[in-house]
Amino acid sequence: MRRAFTLIELLVVIAIIAILIGILLPALGNARTAGRSTVCLSEMRQLSMGWTLYAETNKSVIVPARAPNLSGGKNNPANFYEIGTGLKFRPTWIARMGAFVGIYPFGEPLPVTAANFDRQDYDNKFFQCPSTKDWSDERNHCYGYNYLFLGNERVTNGKFNNFPVRLSKIQLPSDTVIAADSLGTAAYFTEAERLPYENDGRTEAAVGNEGFSLDPPRLTAEGDRASAPVRNGPDARHAKRVNTVFADSHAASMPLDKLGYGLGEGGKFLDTSSATVSVTNRLFSGSGRDEDPPPLPK
Repeated sequence: MRRAFTLIELLVVIAIIAILIGILLPALGNARTAGRSTVCLSEMRQLSMGWTLYAETNKSVIVPARAPNLSGGKNNPANFYEIGTGLKFRPTWIARMGAFVGIYPFGEPLPVTAANFDRQDYDNKFFQCPSTKDWSDERNHCYGYNYLFLGNERVTNGKFNNFPVRLSKIQLPSDTVIAADSLGTAAYFTEAERLPYENDGRTEAAVGNEGFSLDPPRLTAEGDRASAPVRNGPDARHAKRVNTVFADSHAASMPLDKLGYGLGEGGKFLDTSSATVSVTNRLFSGSGRDEDPPPLPK
């Protein structure tokens, strides 16, 4: 005669299964998080190889955050650049880098007659962090560029803020950040004040807003910032670490403090050091020293 499970035995088995699930689920979640971070690092590293190739092809001039806005705007052919699948109006740094390694950002660039033609969404997955798959707007992007030190093509008093910058300026490539996961202007706000991502939006508290540029850790009143008067900062989205690529094409996942950033009350990014927090541009300046960002032209 076959003996059936008693109710107590059945409940014990169910309890054991529930305990095992409770133990395994966090491990599976951590594995997925680690997998996304690894994919992100790999893709950033491949794209970063185009940074050196761009400079070598352009008389040692480093790619700026965005192509300069020459007089005439969209009516000036000099404001259009080849990105592998056609001519694009003032493409960003990452789109131009990608073209040099055969990783093309768009199926084809939007024509200037299209609405928001200069706010196109990236089509290629290489331009979209696996942890922020919907951050595809070329302005409100998931990766930010070290533009203040490597190429700030904005104009003040008729002069470029810091462009062109040449490779000879980079004394320590292995200690010079090219780009990193970006939080955008939401870095200026406390964690409680930050708002959800907006594609094509301009809300400064929204995560990813103007994320294609990355302000260095320490800012000054004499220099520029991505979206004055607020600031940008990196996003520690990978288990509280920031995926970062350097000028020698190596990539690393780093905590905010190791990159030189400091957080104030509520998680708001600091512009300068405080009594308890150190803020330094050592990994952004290109020299390995804590230099001020270039001042705005007078």
